[in-house]
Amino acid sequence: MNEKRPRLLDADTAATYAAWFKALADPTRVRLVNLLAVERRPMSVGEIVERSEVGQSTVSHHLKQLADVRFVLAERRGTSVFYRVNENCLSCFPTAADAVMGHPAPEPSAVPCEETP
Repeated sequence: MNEKRPRLLDADTAATYAAWFKALADPTRVRLVNLLAVERRPMSVGEIVERSEVGQSTVSHHLKQLADVRFVLAERRGTSVFYRVNENCLSCFPTAADAVMGHPAPEPSAVPCEETP
């Protein structure tokens, strides 16, 4: 059996993963990511507020934190901002969780949590 052995995380990778976990350490942010992941389309802040039952300033605050770690991507359209889940994070975040827990996982560079053109 040729099973890949788990690797120790280097400091930069650990810092990146810690930022991701910190961003998801709030139930409201988890719900916002879930909403955008389920919808799989850009949504205005107004739509997100309606669907999340959280006030506009709270939603905006949490979306900014999620955008800072690239879980969500923002796109300005005129005077509105639309948010969508970063599709790459749907595969790279579970990989990060596996790596932290000592399960074999691909190199972080093989599963980038960055927007692709």
